[in-house]
Amino acid sequence: METSDGELKVLMIAALDGDGGAYRALLGDLRLRLAAYFGRRLRRDPDDVEDLVQDTLIAIHTRRATYDRGQALTPWVYAIARYKLIDHYRRGGRRVFVPLEDAVGELRVADQSAASDARRDVERALASLPERTRALLRDLKIEELSVAETAARAGMSEGAVKVAAHRGLRALMDRFAGPGATHD
Repeated sequence: METSDGELKVLMIAALDGDGGAYRALLGDLRLRLAAYFGRRLRRDPDDVEDLVQDTLIAIHTRRATYDRGQALTPWVYAIARYKLIDHYRRGGRRVFVPLEDAVGELRVADQSAASDARRDVERALASLPERTRALLRDLKIEELSVAETAARAGMSEGAVKVAAHRGLRALMDRFAGPGATHD
């Protein structure tokens, strides 16, 4: 059974936090994925597959501190692998063109950059609010808790939660809409 990107990401984060067992498991799984990746592209050069796998694993190891924990792992890994493959072709003096449709299947995860950008923008906007208001809006709008659950968590009445959330949303709308804007 193949490890999902989410499971690989958990292993990577644990490895970055110092878990040696997680790191060994991650590298073992990535080794198999990379061998398949390079094997499909180097059918004429099967001897080079293991060299490229090792080069890529070394690059992942040396660049692991650059991995953004908020992003999916496999696109980052395959980007490194792709550069290693390009370097291999350059050293051999060959040009190989791979249709974009063929390369997209290798990522195995949907592009989440827009969602990640939106998440970052929301966090940045929420950071401009007082902590209590920020917590209320996170509970209500991001975690989608009910007003009653949010009130219980915050130790407030439901009415107070509604008023505070409304004021917080209004403050965010005013901040982004600019002066003189009207709200429906």
